[in-house]
Amino acid sequence: MAPLPPSSLPETSASPAESGGPAFSPLYQQIKGLILRSLQAGEWKPGEAIPSEVELAGRFRVSQGTVRKAIDELAAENLLVRRQGKGTFVATHAEEKIQYRFLRLTPDEGGEISPVERKFIDCRRLRAPAEVARALELKSGDAALQIRRVLYFKGLPVVLDDIWLHGLLFKGLTAERLSDYRGPMYGLFETEFGVRMIRAEEKLRAVAADATSAGLLNLPEGAPLLSVERLSLTYGDKPVEFRRGLYNTASHFYRNEVS
Repeated sequence: MAPLPPSSLPETSASPAESGGPAFSPLYQQIKGLILRSLQAGEWKPGEAIPSEVELAGRFRVSQGTVRKAIDELAAENLLVRRQGKGTFVATHAEEKIQYRFLRLTPDEGGEISPVERKFIDCRRLRAPAEVARALELKSGDAALQIRRVLYFKGLPVVLDDIWLHGLLFKGLTAERLSDYRGPMYGLFETEFGVRMIRAEEKLRAVAADATSAGLLNLPEGAPLLSVERLSLTYGDKPVEFRRGLYNTASHFYRNEVS
């Protein structure tokens, strides 16, 4: 089926060219781009059902198979979730299977990580250091929000996170608000601030614990740690979070899937 001219698309949707995709991209990729545009605009909220394949096919004037292929890719990217007999839903970090998607630690004995206990050490708004400003694409002098916390597994401190957030996107975020929220932190960002983490880029290296990290992780100074530097991005590959995590891997390993 040939791509449709912009005039045949609904007024609420953009043409493939307007959404940044090349005019010669496969039709299902164009439909994927239009669905992504609606997700970014908040037409369907995290956890909500999107229209059926039949409805979307009618909306975009394409075959149901084309819509299905677009949704398949979005589901593979963890942006949508298919539920047998119920429909397709916008993925949410509040969902149990997704909330720890970016936390790649696995206990040595196998299985899933246990429920995480968090202790917030600091939450303050300040001028972004140069490295953070570059990572988050901030202008000189723009504010960032710095959060420090320790994650505990089975009562033991395992991860020390130093997190920097785009200041303009997280106005009103405080240590009290973080501590009072019972779900995953990305779930709070999603529901309270409308910022959804779509994907992340990570850099790993081995480091030695300094006096501060050793004290917070209850380790001797100089103990080996895994440093995980993560840049998290939302729709449109916009960077919104820059963090450095120091992981004690004495009883956990870092797990990744390569395909």
